[in-house]
Amino acid sequence: MDGARPLVPETVRPTVRLDAPVADQGLQAPGQHLDQVSVVMKFGGSSVANAERLREVASIVCSFPDHLPCVVLSAMGKTTNLLLQAGEVALHTPAGEVGALAPLAAIRDLHLATAAELGVDAQAVRGVETLLTQLEQLLVGISIMQDLTHRARDSLVSFGERLSTRLFAAYLRAQGVPARQHDAFDIGVITTDVFTSAEVDYEASLPALREALRLPGSGGPRPLPIVTGFLGRGRGSGAITTLGRGGSDLTCTLLGAALGLPEVQVWKDVDGVLTSDPRIIPAARPVAQLTFEEATELAFFGATVLHPQAMQPAQEVGGMGVRVKNSYNRLAPGTLISAERDMADALCTAIVLKSNVTMVDISSTRMLGQYGFLARVFDVFARQKLSVDVVATSEISVSLTLDPARTLWERDLIEDELEGLMAAFAGIAKASYRRGMSIICLICNVQRTSTILERVFNVLGREAVNVQMMSQGASKTNISLIVRDGEAPRAVAALHAEFFE
Repeated sequence: MDGARPLVPETVRPTVRLDAPVADQGLQAPGQHLDQVSVVMKFGGSSVANAERLREVASIVCSFPDHLPCVVLSAMGKTTNLLLQAGEVALHTPAGEVGALAPLAAIRDLHLATAAELGVDAQAVRGVETLLTQLEQLLVGISIMQDLTHRARDSLVSFGERLSTRLFAAYLRAQGVPARQHDAFDIGVITTDVFTSAEVDYEASLPALREALRLPGSGGPRPLPIVTGFLGRGRGSGAITTLGRGGSDLTCTLLGAALGLPEVQVWKDVDGVLTSDPRIIPAARPVAQLTFEEATELAFFGATVLHPQAMQPAQEVGGMGVRVKNSYNRLAPGTLISAERDMADALCTAIVLKSNVTMVDISSTRMLGQYGFLARVFDVFARQKLSVDVVATSEISVSLTLDPARTLWERDLIEDELEGLMAAFAGIAKASYRRGMSIICLICNVQRTSTILERVFNVLGREAVNVQMMSQGASKTNISLIVRDGEAPRAVAALHAEFFE
């Protein structure tokens, strides 16, 4: 994508506030006085886990009367995991018994019970039943073929979003709120054909989405577009693709970019981006503002609030912000992510922990004063199809951490793969690996590195935590420390107390 070329043409951008909902007084169709969608609101799986949560999402959506939202939904609750389980079990199940698979039964029960509880009309129920029948047919095909390709997996997991959006749109209509369901792959999200982790074709997708979400002419109702997150269509194959786990965030920012909006909202189950993982640090608190660069680093190093690639469309559209809000606490202001923020008083913004990391040490006297040595080292990782997280180098050694493939089905490296990697360095350098390591990443103002590191090592020295490796990111927004897994939670707690408590 050409960074010098505007991603979308200039549009009329509304200026009313997006962070102050009105009191809930029953569902009233929002934004009926507007001529275009004014905000995209994305809700994740925990926010739409059941009928009660879907009602709450509808209440949130309709509590902004001055906005006409486009709503992006993930699959309900654990549906994606159940779909993957169903596919795996179908491989070992006779075709005639597929209909009784426990994961399929759980999916069927959840969505039909939700339809009944929401009181949607008979046509909507028939639509859900049709999709469930198609899902069972796909599982039968997997059973017969004894094969579950990445292409079939993408088709399989797509049923979660297709079901949740149809139920939600039907519920809104039942409450008198005009709504129209859209499958993202039918309205213009075009991707590469890399199944399970496709990349968006922005040049093809943006104009198609802008046209598909154009509102009807004046005089009629303004239906809320309800769009499936996470999904696209391969530009070559024409098959359904997925953007990787968490890809609904990318769908949200992609739609906002296509429509030229001032802000999109990603609704989660926390009060915005937090200073650390609340499961480790109960005292973690929301961060009011982040830059796109900081948010991308947070996502890359394991924070689960936003998809790592979700910032790209927002960064390409000058002035579009991404606000992270809490669907369980709609009055919380959340975190606003934008191109710039005042860093004058910023020191440490957040601390992220990524556990169960493998660290590789590579050393050779041949490296001393020789050009091309690092290229040979990283060529080994390229041939082994291994992604590298953090790198530190000296005159004769390289230390780095490995990152399992970022797909729906990521897993740890097995011993055979690691031993094969070590063997690949034979004749190039001496290599060894250590498992059970953690990356502690400080998202911080590295213009003040000296102050930050002085305080960091004072804390770690007091806690008797030994740093195995350290790296300052080229982005100039993070400092990464590698420690043993067993020491990591204690180190994070002590660092959080030092910088935030």
